Amino acid sequence: MDLPALPPRRTGTLERPGSTLYYEVTGSGPAIVFAHGLGGNHMSWWQQVAHFAPRWTCVAFAHRGFAPSTAIAGGPDPADYADDLAALVSHLDLPDVRVVGQSMGGWTGIEYALRRPPGLKGLVLAATTGPVDPKKTRAPERDMLAEWATFGAALVPRLWAGGMHPACGARMAAEQPAMHLLYRQIDGMNAHWDKEALRAKLMASRTRPPEDLQRVACPILLIGNDEDVVMPPFVVDAIAAVVPGAKAAHIRDAGHSGYFERPAVFNRLVGDFLEATR
Repeated sequence: MDLPALPPRRTGTLERPGSTLYYEVTGSGPAIVFAHGLGGNHMSWWQQVAHFAPRWTCVAFAHRGFAPSTAIAGGPDPADYADDLAALVSHLDLPDVRVVGQSMGGWTGIEYALRRPPGLKGLVLAATTGPVDPKKTRAPERDMLAEWATFGAALVPRLWAGGMHPACGARMAAEQPAMHLLYRQIDGMNAHWDKEALRAKLMASRTRPPEDLQRVACPILLIGNDEDVVMPPFVVDAIAAVVPGAKAAHIRDAGHSGYFERPAVFNRLVGDFLEATR
């Protein structure tokens, strides 16, 4: 029997001040770098790497402090993320690159993109505004924030009490219990340090107005998940409206981790967007 040839894959580490970063490179072609969220690491992107690697070079890494990158006493400082990404792109000698950032990875992607690196061809912001403050968006989306926050504040404790991760949501837990378990297992790889302290650092740095993204010199796709209780999904429309050339898209029936819960829809949205950057 003839066996299919799978895309090449290699692993590596990059020494950085205060941390050793772990990364994996799979496939060949133009590069996509995936920046994970607070509940993940490089493994979070398994459904994206498998999909894109036949035509793209897929780079998945673990942010500093997230296993298997080295642990950091007191947790990482998100102010270091963009420097780490720039160093990784340079280390891998990627002549052109697209960045896909989910949740916490949006801080990485936006701050890197605002440096206007010449090789950056596209930026995907999935369930994230990164350092952009949703309260600085336009009406009517800005006026919807209080009701959304009240709803989430009541629901999140109920999710935890029922053994459900808020970044997954009740629908994933009910419809895809194995996927929900896998998400929690990946999240548990970093259960030994205080993620809430890191979340507080991220929120404290959320000070930028949406108009700052006008300085990004590449196309931007913002993806909102309509059942998200972590990031207000309607804000992607408000941001895209003030950033020339930016696009907003939505994934129905998905919580915060739409890339994990609805990979076929997510991969199609991202693939159609990134094909235009080749």
